Amino acid sequence: MAKLTPQAPMNQTLDFQPCVVIPVYNHEHAIVAVVEAVLPFHVPCILVDDGCNSACATVLDQLQQKYPEQVILLRHTHNQGKGAAVLTGFAYASKQGFTHLLQVDADGQHCVTDIARFLKRAQEHPQAIIAGYPIYDESVPKVRLYARYLTHVWVWINTLSLAIRDSMCGFRVYPVAPVIALMARHKIGVRMNFDTDILVRLYWDGLEVVNEGTRVAYPADGVSHFRVWRDNALITAMHTRLFFGMLLRLPRLLARRFK
Repeated sequence: MAKLTPQAPMNQTLDFQPCVVIPVYNHEHAIVAVVEAVLPFHVPCILVDDGCNSACATVLDQLQQKYPEQVILLRHTHNQGKGAAVLTGFAYASKQGFTHLLQVDADGQHCVTDIARFLKRAQEHPQAIIAGYPIYDESVPKVRLYARYLTHVWVWINTLSLAIRDSMCGFRVYPVAPVIALMARHKIGVRMNFDTDILVRLYWDGLEVVNEGTRVAYPADGVSHFRVWRDNALITAMHTRLFFGMLLRLPRLLARRFK
């Protein structure tokens, strides 16, 4: 299999048609650089405007007008949350026949050059989730770095496995069809609880998780939409629901572990 590079179009096949989805909420200072770093990989780039302010909405319009063949712009009339924006991207991707969706944050914290490696891994493991785990530089807030480990422990408990190295990194590739099936059965968290919720539930559905390291900085435009009280409450409620969901699935998870 030829190595993917930013200079050459990806060798797509009928059974591997990827797209990139970027949920955007008021990241007008970073989104242009993120999109222009994605475009050389010749993969359709779906921007989901999650109720942005007028300044950011204007920037998104300009990107779509400048790159009409590569950039698709979807809009929410009001802010619904990062997860809701990604799920809107999934619904669109499914209708357009894309088989895989690579999720990238809009704030510039992700190493976009890793797209080539992640898509190559997705081609090699088409039924798996290629889940990024962060390799941080000095910009990461120490409190947030240490706090992640509480979620790591709960994820290991709720999957009875160490298969998921990091459930909070938003740089990953999903097969589209299993996510659409999951969306039809469950209401997935739509804010900062999204990344962990969907990954654990897809693991419960039997999907393999392939962990890939990726460099992460915090964040390029200095804007964070994490709301301490609201989002911590949502994450706590999510872990509680997942714990009881794990208990219901205990025999199957144990059988998978020992198998």
